[in-house]
Parts: sequence; C-alpha cells; structure tokens
Amino acid sequence: MLRNVVRAAAMAAVICVLVFSPGCRKKKYENPITKDTQQPDKVLFDRAVDDIEHARYEQARLTLQTLMNTYDTSEFLAKSKLAVADSWFREGGSHGLAQAEAEYKDFILFYPQLEEAAEAQEKVCKMQYQQMDKADRDALHARRAEDECRQLLAQFPNSKFAPEAQQYLRTAQEVLADSEYRVGSFYFKSKGSFPAAANRLNALTDQFPLYSRADDALMLEADSYRRMGDRFEDQVAAAYSRIVRDYPLSPHVADATAQLKAMNRPVPEADPVAYAREKYELENRRKRSLLGKVTMPFTSTPDVLNAARSGSPRMETLKPYTPVSIPASAKGGETPGVTGVTAVAGGVSDVSVSTVNDSKLIDTAPDARQNPGAAQTPAAEPAKPAAPPAGTVVKPVADPGRGPVPDAALPQNHTGKMSPADMAKLLKKQDDLMKKKQAQRAKEQKKAQDELARKNKNKKKDSAAPAAPQPAAAEGSTIKQ
Repeated sequence: MLRNVVRAAAMAAVICVLVFSPGCRKKKYENPITKDTQQPDKVLFDRAVDDIEHARYEQARLTLQTLMNTYDTSEFLAKSKLAVADSWFREGGSHGLAQAEAEYKDFILFYPQLEEAAEAQEKVCKMQYQQMDKADRDALHARRAEDECRQLLAQFPNSKFAPEAQQYLRTAQEVLADSEYRVGSFYFKSKGSFPAAANRLNALTDQFPLYSRADDALMLEADSYRRMGDRFEDQVAAAYSRIVRDYPLSPHVADATAQLKAMNRPVPEADPVAYAREKYELENRRKRSLLGKVTMPFTSTPDVLNAARSGSPRMETLKPYTPVSIPASAKGGETPGVTGVTAVAGGVSDVSVSTVNDSKLIDTAPDARQNPGAAQTPAAEPAKPAAPPAGTVVKPVADPGRGPVPDAALPQNHTGKMSPADMAKLLKKQDDLMKKKQAQRAKEQKKAQDELARKNKNKKKDSAAPAAPQPAAAEGSTIKQ
C-alpha cells in the first residue's frame, strides 16, 4: 500500500516538472500574424513563433533570420524583426536583455510609424524597470527606466501603453527620490552639514513632488535652513508653506502651521487638487505582507509599495542645485550672450569672445584667433618703461652669461647717472674678458691632452722594445747569486 502511494507521488512530481518546465510550458506569443495563408514566409514565421512559445529561442532566431534574408520584400519583415527582439526579451539574463534593447531600438528606428513601435519602447522601459536595485544601491537602472519611460510618453503620448509607462515612471522616480532623501538625511544627521542637506532636499522636493515622503523631506529641509541662521528665514517659511499647501493630510501640517504663525508668516490654504490626490493615495496604499517583511532584506527589489498611483510625474531630468548659502557673486554661471563660457568668482569671466567680421584677417593676422576684437580695434603697441628719475644710479641686470656686475665697475658721470655709451663700453669689456678666459681655458685643456697623449706614446714604445742580452759567463768562472 505504501509502495503504491510513493509511486503515485513520484509520478505526480514528474508530471508537474514536465508541465512547468520551460521546454514544455507554452506561453502564447503577443504579436502573431492572424492572416490565414500558406505563403513560404508566413510558414517560416509561424514556425519561429511556435519555437518562441516553447522557449526554443535560438532556433526561432535562426528561422527568422532565414526569413529576412530570403524574403527581403516580405510583408512580414517588420513582424520578424520584432519577433527577434521578443525572443531575446523572453530569454532574459543580462546578455539577453541587452540584445533585446538593441533590437527594439533598431525596430523603432526603422518602423516608427507602426503601432508596435510604442510596444517596443514600452518593453525597453519595462526591462530597465525590472532591473532596478534598492534605493541605497546603484541607481543606474532607475535613471535608465525614468529616461525610457519619459521617452515613451513624449514620443507616443496617445499609445495604449502610455498609462502603464506613466506608472513605471512614478515608481522609478520614487526610487530615485528615496535615494536622494537618504543622502540628505545622512548629511543632516550623521555629518551635520546643513547646507548640503538643505540643497539635496530642496532639489528632491522640487523634482519629485509625488514622493511618498516628500512632507518628511520638507520638514528636514526647513530644519536645515533654520540651523543655518536667520538670513535663511524665507527658505524656512517656504518649506513650511509647501507642507500646508501641497500635503494637507500630512501629520506635519499642525507643526508647520504653528511654525508659520510663530514667524508671523501667512498660513496658505490647502490645494484642493493636492488634497484629492493625497486622499486617493492614502485610501489605496497597500501594506506589505508578513512574508514580504521577512524576505525584503534578502532581495534586491526596491520597496515601491508606497509609490504614487496618481498625479502627473515630472518630465524633466534631475539637475544639481547650487546651495543658497553660496553668495550670488561667487556662484558663477554662463556668461550672458556667450554660449559655453563660464563665469568665475565675482560674476566676471576671464575669457572674452568676439566675432571677426573680416575673414581675410584669419590669413593675414594669425593673432585674430587669439586677440578679441582684432577686426574692430588694432592691437595697441606695448607701453615703454618709464625713465628713471634724475639722480638715480641705474644698475644693469645680471646676465647669466656674463655674471653679476660689481658696483665699483660702474662708471659714473658727474651727474651720478651712467650714460648709454658707458654702459655699452662696460658690456663690451666684459665680453672681451670672458672670451679671453674661455680661450685660455681651451689652451690649457689642449696642452694637458697633448701631454697625456705623449706619455701614453712613450709608455707603449718602452713596452714594445726587446730585452738586452745578458753577457756569457767565462768558462770555469762561478756566478754568485
């Protein structure tokens, strides 16, 4: 009995694996060709679609390439190119998604007038959306998702995919805003850098008004400006006023109202549109399940449960702000009337640009590219140095080739000044003296070289001469050592 139960359970497990495996599970293709015909290109396309539905992506791409190469005038050419991109998208993985994005971009470039072009752009937006990381990690895919979804809304505003892309855009901006809020909170709480915190939070609240914690960011921004001194009282009042006007259901409204009254500033009325939007968000806000709370620390998926589901997201890219604590004269900026020239401190640029009206000056006057206003005003001659006052002694500057000139060697006339003729004589005398010293030094070096060569020649001659023969000893004589 037990053996039969185990066998039945094993058979059920095998059947489940076969049914739910990628090779056996059939997922219907979104863009089939409904035309009932037996044309060869249509047969090839249907075969590729069947391969895509059964996860045989490589085989499907080979079939589609055969169709496009063989029937280059086929009416199914655009559908085939889109099917290639869809096969990469279904295959997934970093490589597959990158290939899918490139194919979708090519399809939009070649067939922008087709309805499927909006779908291709929506797939690109969705790919980047699915790869987003948490707010405390790299925000590359969140920025890419924001750009691609914004591109869909701008290029295909009347598409059926526009509402879905708009929600993707809100969610991507929620992740980006949460990242900026974390940075501003770190500057405020951990670093104590209130200008940096206020600058970050000001850019956040201006760029992402649909952020779920925008009221918290405004309160932190107001606190940062308040700690920076009394001269930022206007910024503090503006932050409190935005909480009361744009976020009327926020728990910070009572505190912001009390602060405005203490500062003797007017309390604005709540915006009815903002009130309706915030009420809708609170009524439709979802809560995370117990399983989601347990698995959230171990996943890379961002927390977007509180992302806005209504309202129009901003269509501009987040740009860095200049802190208001920096004086206006030191901020710099683009020079009025001149593109690409940045002003330095004080609002004055150290680069000037002008137009050369006469084109011949470029060839006849090479400095026309460098000197501003060369065509209008001729270059002024360099100013000559002023003559020294009477009664002063002019000393020549020391020349590296001649050496310093001693004060005793300066000839002076009866007025105490050196005349140009005396100066020329002195310099000529120094030149002659230097030349004599150089000639004497060269003569001594040549003499030393000749003496060394003569000694070397005598030494070689002595070593090459044969040794003198020893006299023969007489017979019977004894040579004493």
